[in-house]
Amino acid sequence: MSQTPASEAARRRTFAIISHPDAGKTTLTEHLLLLGGAIHAAGRVKARGEARRAKSDWMKIEQERGISVTSAVMTFEYKNAVFNLLDTPGHEDFSEDTYRTLTAADSAVMVIDAAKGIEAQTRKLFEVCRLRDIPIMTFVNKMDREARDPFELLDELSDQLQIETAPMVWPVGMGLNFKGVLDLKSDEFVSFGGVGGGGERIGHNALAAMLDPELKNKLDEDVSLARDGLPAFDLATYREGHLSPVYFGSALKNFGVSELLGALADYAPPPRDQSAIGRAVHPSDEDVTGFVFKVQANMDPNHRDRVAFLRLASGRFRRNMKLKQSGTGKSIGVHNPILFFASERETVDEAWPGDIIGIPNHGVLRVGDTLSEGGGVIFTGIPNFAPEILRRVRLADPMKQKHLARALESLAEEGVTQLFKPQIGSQWIVGVVGMLQLDVLKSRLVAEYGLDADLEMAPYDAARWLSGTDAELEKFAAGNRGGMAADRDGAPVFLAKSAWEMGYVAEKFPGVKFLKTRERHEVHAES
Repeated sequence: MSQTPASEAARRRTFAIISHPDAGKTTLTEHLLLLGGAIHAAGRVKARGEARRAKSDWMKIEQERGISVTSAVMTFEYKNAVFNLLDTPGHEDFSEDTYRTLTAADSAVMVIDAAKGIEAQTRKLFEVCRLRDIPIMTFVNKMDREARDPFELLDELSDQLQIETAPMVWPVGMGLNFKGVLDLKSDEFVSFGGVGGGGERIGHNALAAMLDPELKNKLDEDVSLARDGLPAFDLATYREGHLSPVYFGSALKNFGVSELLGALADYAPPPRDQSAIGRAVHPSDEDVTGFVFKVQANMDPNHRDRVAFLRLASGRFRRNMKLKQSGTGKSIGVHNPILFFASERETVDEAWPGDIIGIPNHGVLRVGDTLSEGGGVIFTGIPNFAPEILRRVRLADPMKQKHLARALESLAEEGVTQLFKPQIGSQWIVGVVGMLQLDVLKSRLVAEYGLDADLEMAPYDAARWLSGTDAELEKFAAGNRGGMAADRDGAPVFLAKSAWEMGYVAEKFPGVKFLKTRERHEVHAES
């Protein structure tokens, strides 16, 4: 069969994994990669020794703390499908990176701890998926530990997230008494086998000999209730984002993971249409288009590299192609495109809609940029968010000021921080969503740039982008010089000392809008 953008897009499954911290997301990622033949031994986040580190957590700070702080991309094949897996940070302090990553995903897997159910960050990430109509599969993890009643968990999912749930398998027992799951489609029992995961399939009729009568009766009752009282799986409803198929298992013991991956291959949507200014871009379009949703610096600590992650939206991409950058109209030759396996990479000769390729990039490409063969396409929906914590950066060695500016620029380009230059004063102001990001910033300034910097309290409480007519903005700036700053693109920003001040200036200048988000494509539109 000849390869076309439409036929190759149909094989692609580009999905993200979302969860609350410690629900087992990174462990699940490792076992999905193991099944896809991408790795030979699954690591664990808290494993000891270099050889057993989780592949998707490649940064030094990630390995030290046992958490994911940056999104990773991994490509592998399974059941004639090509998977592009996006492993996102679970910690809410890195939610901005996660949000941008979700712009590149066509579906998501939501990992839930069987003992805890829906947690705060899970709810936030789910809402982001809902905003983008991203279909979600649910994996209830850690069934081999003490867990809540499955009906209770499913009710909570339905009530709190306002989504229908369709169990695809039903758990038999929990904790030390966890025996496996019943596949509700095939009516086969999948046995749980401890450390290796088990996975042997047994006909329903043979179960009576395996389970004690009490457990067998409970299973029959539960399955009857589930089939009568809960929605059946419907592909169209799932792909519309209104129904979540639910799987139960244990990522650590590699149980239930193959069923989940098989479901992603069979049911998850192929690449979707992407919204652009004035039109939608279809995967089957011949013209090559894509958008940058992430920039990562220093993936290889031996080289000061910087890689832009490009999600292809349409066309057949070929190595050495020239693509035009939105806004500037400049042509960029893509000579060494790469496919990712966490921090490892290989050069790729061609790629298709849904694929994520890396473009080595020396400060030319930014998050939100569109690349296209013919130019004229600008994708929307990749915003910057106003930070919640502001700090002033002070160097121990003032002679390294220029070096600091370059380092902060590079980290801001990745989305690790927002960066603001006040009109009055020479010190940079960095903005982050959560305190943990400040630790990451300090750690990376030392490890990657050799800079010892203090992050001092800034005299500001909030940052907002300004929008309005030139006359209104000039009038506002003239009266508020002390709070005026510019972001990395030169866009005007107001730094307020308090919520009261923000309310006061908003009332005094009704012609000026104070924005919490700003789309990347607006930068070029206004410059």
